[in-house]
Parts: sequence; C-alpha cells; structure tokens
Amino acid sequence: MGDFIQQWGPVWGTVAVLGQVLGFMVVLLLSLAFLLLMDRKVWAAVQMRKGPNVVGAFGLLQSFADFLKFVFKEIVVPAGADRVLFLLAPLITFILAFIGWAVVPVAPGWVIADLNVGVLYLLAISSLGVYGIIIGGWASNSKYPFMGSLRSAAQMVSYEVSIGFVIVTVLLFAGSMNLSDIVTMQAGGFWNWNLLAAHSLPWPMFLVMIPMTGVFFISALAETNRPPFDLPEAESELVAGYQVEYSSTPYLLFMIGEYLNIVLMCAMTTILFFGGWHAPFDFAPFTWIPPVFWFAIKVVFFFFMFAMVKALVPRYRYDQLMRLGWKIFLPTSLGAVVLVGAYIAYGAN
Repeated sequence: MGDFIQQWGPVWGTVAVLGQVLGFMVVLLLSLAFLLLMDRKVWAAVQMRKGPNVVGAFGLLQSFADFLKFVFKEIVVPAGADRVLFLLAPLITFILAFIGWAVVPVAPGWVIADLNVGVLYLLAISSLGVYGIIIGGWASNSKYPFMGSLRSAAQMVSYEVSIGFVIVTVLLFAGSMNLSDIVTMQAGGFWNWNLLAAHSLPWPMFLVMIPMTGVFFISALAETNRPPFDLPEAESELVAGYQVEYSSTPYLLFMIGEYLNIVLMCAMTTILFFGGWHAPFDFAPFTWIPPVFWFAIKVVFFFFMFAMVKALVPRYRYDQLMRLGWKIFLPTSLGAVVLVGAYIAYGAN
C-alpha cells in the first residue's frame, strides 16, 4: 500500500488503496455467496436431495435471495438484552473476519498488506474473534446463548494452541513469518517440497508434516465451529447457541463472519502446506493456468472437504472435543515442534 502512496501522492494513493480494499471485499463476498450455495448443495447431495434449485438457474441466486430476506427483515432485540452490546457483537465478528484477510496473498504481489509478521497478525486477529461471540451470548440476557458463547470461547482457545504449534513447524522450515515468503519457498509442488529440501531433511522428518496437515485441518474445523465440532451451536442442547436471540441483519453478520473464517482457514491450509498459488506440477499445461486460479482451486477444494465432513461425520460430545484438543493434538503438535526445531538447530549442519 505504501507503493501507491509514494507513486501517486497521499490523496490519490489513499484512494487507490481504498479501491483495492473495496474491490477485494466485493470479490470475497461474491465468492462467499457461491461457496455457501456449494456447502448446501454438497450436504443435499450426500442426503440424496436437490438442495436450493428454485432461485436462478440451478439455484445459483439463492444466496442473494437469502441476503435480501435478511436485510429487509425487522431487527428484534430482546427486552432484557443490552441493546448496544447486542448489536455491536455481530459487527465485531464481521469486521474481524474481514481484517484477517488483509495479509493473505492470493497471487504474486496480490496482497493488501504484505507484513513480515503476517502469521503473528493472523493469530492475533483470530484470538480477538471470540470476543464477538462472547459479547453476543452475554448481551442476549439468556442462559442458552450465554452457555453457547462460553463453549465457543473454551473451544476456540483450546484448538488455537494446536494450530499455533502446527504453524510453528512451518515457520521453522521457512525461516519467515511472511505468508508470501512461505508460499514462494514451496514453488514446484505440494507438501513443502522445496521448503523441506532446503534443509536436506530425511524422510522421517519430512513425514512429520503429513500428520501436521491433518492436525491443522481438524483443528480448523473446531476453530470455526464446524461440524462435527459445532458444540456452541448444538441445536439439541443449546437451541442454536449464542445466535438463538439474533435475527435479520445481525444474524447475517454473524453468519458472514463465520463463513469468512472458514474460507480463511481453507486459504491458510493452502498457503502453509499446499503451495499457495503455485501449480502442483512445474510443467505445462499446469503452468499455463494463472496463479490466482490455482489458489482459488485449492481453496474451493478444501472448502469442499469442510462440507463433506459436515455431511458425513456425527457430532462429538463436548468431553470428546476437549479430550481430542488437549490430550491428543496438543502433545502431537508440541512433539512435532520439538523434533523439527531440534533437527534444524543441530542436525541440519
């Protein structure tokens, strides 16, 4: 963004930056509308249903119809709720979900803020995201939303630890917290090929990254409250959890924030483990496809995996959820950090 300001001056440079941000937001929201339709279609297909198929050709405009419905519905605030915090909570969730995308590179040079501490920035923003859910549950002045928000806080904190340690293993290989640098070091294929080859890692150390990818993916499901870890929204226990008192536009903001975080986790999986915008094979015809399309294809694939897990895997109990995070994923990811760190410090020389 500083390049625009230096080249065009403070006024026009700021306008150019704002246009860039606005354009990215519009593309992201449009993509989200079709990804949401894809989520519903996949779930319907697994259950042998058609899914949305009335609004537009093949139901392609269903998400836009839902958007208009939410916008024009009346905003209802419960009588005993804290009105200011009740309306502020979904706005916090929505804004933080967008802010997290500022450091995500979708192609070479296609990033709003190419921060050298991009990973640290994302961890900080994801940690703040839980505040919108907690505030929404508390401000509703109802026991079920409050219990759902507390569950969400515990769940997100538990799995953020595992996600953080998995990311540390990648950072040890890359030697940088800049997401563009991490993608650049994976040129040539999946599974951090060049990243690992730079340290001349043996096969046992290379295989450490395979389970770490699985731990990251499953932790991302829990971090975003997706099935089978959607305990904060468990209808059978908490009547839809922290969102139960919300309707109309505030509910829409919560849902957009949640799906933006889901797509962000798909993007992070692509960036950290699957080469980002790079083609899977470094020869034609794979190299003919523009980098941004490779990035989009990988993100859509992982979103499809999120949708399939939602359709196929039964919901965990809450004790099973916490046991998986603290007793299995945390020791596993911490052990991987120790192994990778020890090898890079003592075995790579």
